[in-house]
Amino acid sequence: MDIFDRVKALQEEIDQFTTQDAEALEAFRIRFLGSKNIIKPLFSEIRNVPNERKKEFGQLLNTLKQTAKEKYDSTRAGLAQTTQKGGDIPDLTLPGMPVAEGAFHPVSIIMDEVIDIFRRIGFSVAEDREVEEDWYNFTAMNTPEDHPARDMQDTFYVLNDPGRLLRTHTSSVQSRVMTTTQPPIRIIAPGRVYRNETVSARSHCQFHQVEGLYVAEGVSFADLKQTILYYAREMYGPDARIRLRPSYFPFTEPSAEVDVYWGLKDETDYRITKGTGWLEILGCGMVDPAVLENCGIDPDKYTGFAFGMGIERQAMLKYRIDDIRLFFENDRRFLSQFSAAK
Repeated sequence: MDIFDRVKALQEEIDQFTTQDAEALEAFRIRFLGSKNIIKPLFSEIRNVPNERKKEFGQLLNTLKQTAKEKYDSTRAGLAQTTQKGGDIPDLTLPGMPVAEGAFHPVSIIMDEVIDIFRRIGFSVAEDREVEEDWYNFTAMNTPEDHPARDMQDTFYVLNDPGRLLRTHTSSVQSRVMTTTQPPIRIIAPGRVYRNETVSARSHCQFHQVEGLYVAEGVSFADLKQTILYYAREMYGPDARIRLRPSYFPFTEPSAEVDVYWGLKDETDYRITKGTGWLEILGCGMVDPAVLENCGIDPDKYTGFAFGMGIERQAMLKYRIDDIRLFFENDRRFLSQFSAAK
């Protein structure tokens, strides 16, 4: 049987096809219209057809496809009409299909809670771009050119452009606000950040932060401590205790790490606090005068404090989640646990 006879035989098969069975119709669809249908390989046979008949052969194949499509559509419409007339009509008095409720993502729950806590004491929300310029992400934040954070091991640069990157912290929002707004400034900057880190149970290449900034006349470290204490008691309970440990950040001086007392009530507490009962929740400090000057704010007139926390870290603490990767896997079994948490 030559190639034209094969096409003719398929055409006859389509023309003669008739059924009242949905399964047979589906088999017809797979045979003639599916991703691996019987017609598709015939198009590669065009190269073997004499030149003077290539056009004729191509037209036959197109007609074959169109006929198969029309046969399928008409048969399916006939089946649907027969079903409606044949008594297989759904009982319209039955209750509808249940619609599953969506779940709040734990990161969204904690993010909203943090924002609400700081809004109650006068902080407004500032947001900006995730693809950032080096100056706002590093230079304005008093990060020298030889600082390890600039190394490609920590930062995702865009198209190998050292002047453009995925922001490594939401401090870039702070620098943009300070370059366009004169004090008093009282903002929080929530958002997603990126760092070129190995993904593990405790770290990820993308995560969420909320950073805060307060710049005005006469702002002191005591103001910072009271603000953080207020946050800890709103988030972890009215009896929450905090401690501040000296630390280093290029954009604050002095700088501190803040721990909240978690306790040692059970084995889980002992493990996540490494036997101390204390858990680190954020970093903070007084804004370095060089940062204020970089952003066009007079450091002799104004002072300020800043703080920053990882939202996944807060969620892991609050819900006792031991693997940060769970936040990014879209596992409905995990996410459904938080449907009523907000």
